Amino acid sequence: MCVRKLIIGFFLAATLAVPLKATAGGLSELPREERKTYELLDPRLPTGESIFRNFRAKRAPPWKIGYASSYADNTWRANVLDEFTNKLLPTFKKAGLVSELVVTQSNLDDNAQINQMRQMVDEGVDAIIICCSNLTALNPTIEYAYSKGVPVISYSGYVTSPFAINATENNMQGGFEAAKWLAEEIEGSGNVLLVSGISGFASSDSFNVGATKALEYYPEINVVGQVDGKWTDSVAQSEVQKFLAANPGRIDGIIVQSGAESGVINAVRQSGREIMPIVLGGEASAACYWRKNPDFVSRSFHFWPPRSEARFVWDVMMRTLEGQGPKIQTLLRPAIPYTIDDVKAELPTDCDPNSEDWIEPKDAAWWPAAAAAKYFDNPADPLSWRPTN
Repeated sequence: MCVRKLIIGFFLAATLAVPLKATAGGLSELPREERKTYELLDPRLPTGESIFRNFRAKRAPPWKIGYASSYADNTWRANVLDEFTNKLLPTFKKAGLVSELVVTQSNLDDNAQINQMRQMVDEGVDAIIICCSNLTALNPTIEYAYSKGVPVISYSGYVTSPFAINATENNMQGGFEAAKWLAEEIEGSGNVLLVSGISGFASSDSFNVGATKALEYYPEINVVGQVDGKWTDSVAQSEVQKFLAANPGRIDGIIVQSGAESGVINAVRQSGREIMPIVLGGEASAACYWRKNPDFVSRSFHFWPPRSEARFVWDVMMRTLEGQGPKIQTLLRPAIPYTIDDVKAELPTDCDPNSEDWIEPKDAAWWPAAAAAKYFDNPADPLSWRPTN
């Protein structure tokens, strides 16, 4: 077993050490420590120079911001929206930098989201945040926004338009880390179920590609099924219950895209099966189960912590409006591991197993100011920034 781990470790290191294709004015300008986050990369993700490098907002603050969300029905989205509306908006209003936040929901309908974005542009927003959208469907609308001086910033997923900025986690790396951890947790062999987000969405597909790539190094692991959990506990619980009922064979581990892990735990427990290692991504409800069963898993990950993601994309948007000059089209964050000790520090022993909160990285670890400064030509604290004329 130790020899196999050494061999696998060698090949993993070799995979991650493949030189990156440097694009002038983009990825090649980032410091080496930041470029490490781009080493295992979805090849469709744009890493060239940002078209907003010399951008100047069409008017002085306070700015009107649009949030064209594609989906609302899970705890992740609820936490993001709460962070936008009840934390960030009041703070930036008080600083005189933002006047209002216009929010729309398209319920996974690309045409609805396109119409909502165009209406936002026509009604005078200064920037638009979008989330988890189709890779290409919004591109003409993003270009239309750009033609009107309105930057579009995508988070938790990405779009391929050169007229957008992507502020997102490296989902391929996250999937790779999740699957690698699970493979080691089940000692390199067994049957694995994959619970995706929404097939066809960039974040979901990239995560799965990374997970599949990691499992290639473990030939004794078989992926025996895949279901879409839609990053929603109730959906994941139903889909996993159906899968387990129709497939009575042994399942040794489950890779889950976060926002659904609590539902997966409930499905396994209700099936009467012995609980197996399950990838956890930050839901407080799932962390509460871990808190009460500390030997459940050895480690968990922050893949896309919602409040940290909200602060990340908001910060990138504000810096762009302030003319700080993003160097690269896509700003990436890596998955961050956390342990049972972190959970114990966050949750009491009588924690709520139905909580809709999330465990978040501490001390702004997801997007620290020191890291942010490396992605912009003229970095400054967005809250302290003031127009020069």
